[in-house]
Amino acid sequence: MPFTTQIREMLALRLRGGERRRSVYRQLTGPQILLGSFLILIGGGTLGFEVLPGLYTGASLGWLDALFTATSAVCVTGLIVVDTATYFTAAGQVYLLLLIQLGGLGMVTIATWIIIALGRRLSLRTEGLAASGAEVAPNIDVKRLALDIVRFTFLLEGIGAVLLYLFWIPQLGAAGAVWPAVFHAVSAFCNAGFSTFSTSLMGFQQSPGVLFVIMALIVAGGIGFLTMEELFRRRRSAVRRRRFSLHSRLALTTTGILIVGGWVLFAYFEWSITLEGLPLVDKLTNALFLSVTPRTAGFNSIDYAQATERTNFLTILLMSIGGSPGSTAGGLKTTTVALIGLMAWSRMQGRELVTLWDRSVPEETVQRSIGLFVLAFGIVTAAIFLLTSTEIENAPHTEVGHLFLAYMFEAASAFNTVGLSMGATGNLTITGKWTLILLMYLGRVGPLTFAAALALKQRVPSRRFRYAYEDTVVG
Repeated sequence: MPFTTQIREMLALRLRGGERRRSVYRQLTGPQILLGSFLILIGGGTLGFEVLPGLYTGASLGWLDALFTATSAVCVTGLIVVDTATYFTAAGQVYLLLLIQLGGLGMVTIATWIIIALGRRLSLRTEGLAASGAEVAPNIDVKRLALDIVRFTFLLEGIGAVLLYLFWIPQLGAAGAVWPAVFHAVSAFCNAGFSTFSTSLMGFQQSPGVLFVIMALIVAGGIGFLTMEELFRRRRSAVRRRRFSLHSRLALTTTGILIVGGWVLFAYFEWSITLEGLPLVDKLTNALFLSVTPRTAGFNSIDYAQATERTNFLTILLMSIGGSPGSTAGGLKTTTVALIGLMAWSRMQGRELVTLWDRSVPEETVQRSIGLFVLAFGIVTAAIFLLTSTEIENAPHTEVGHLFLAYMFEAASAFNTVGLSMGATGNLTITGKWTLILLMYLGRVGPLTFAAALALKQRVPSRRFRYAYEDTVVG
């Protein structure tokens, strides 16, 4: 066979292979691409922990612990099986922070930003992925939102890092305060909860400035980029009269209610327990911090193992609610819980539609909120059952009640990507670690997204039809 013919055939094979790869990519749905992007990042992060030199002060992580740590970082959870402050070198902490930043921004957002920066037009597929709920705020441009997400992130992280640096100079010195300030600013805004201090922020109980900066970063990262974009645009004189979208009003209102309500309850619960001995200002500041950090940052200024059971249960509830959609936070999300509550209130008043602020919420959105709640409840319940079956089967009977709450706390923290712990993570079995890894991943991508990614294409004819109605008794 002539050499030129061989070349032509090789090129033809390569072209056909490229066409097949593009064809496979086109067949992937948005949820499948999102799930795949996080799997790739987690896999790459795990491999990096095993092959990159200079990450550890001593022995390197085993494969399972490396996978657990990479998943916790990419899913911005903060649960740890080793002490971040002492186990990793400066290079290891930089690598960990890189995974947190990538996971916090989201692989799709970063890909969108790179495409725009290179001057290429977004495809409809990529634009649909980047929108991530932008249909609730139609006045916001998707391309601009993708760029603003990165701008907002680095701007707020930079401001937070500078403020933390100034607060930590007296304690850590001018040089020693640089890296902790940068690390905690990124970790707080991404709602990750990783800390370069072995006791998280317990050493800063009487540093209200530090706690307020961390709280501000947590709230900013948790209200959602759509809401943040609307708040930013309101500063312009041309759009000041434009009403906030229903999404932003609901997210901000629910966030405010949860923060204030949690603040009051935590102050009442822990005033004479974990907050005993602190001055009045520090008691109030730490009680507020207890209300902010479960949604879903993971920093702690108290030892949750020493807190009352009602405090830990309230923390579980706040972890389950989480932040707002389109943010770095996890959980069911504020708008989801608010819509379910409003739906119950509407039904009690005999109304079919959920209405607020002179607007009606589409029934499809309400039903999606209910579906998300049911899926999340089922996943966490199954995980708690599995953890209690494998982790405390040989525990003394007198300790079972306390351990049950601890593993319930752990499961809620993992699924809602919080990172708070009552101390059970370090003692997990192999089964327990795999359970939390799966919970962190499902919590980051979302159970509805995961279900949509696994759904098979409908094979029935496309015409619309329904079966005959037949009622059943409920309640």
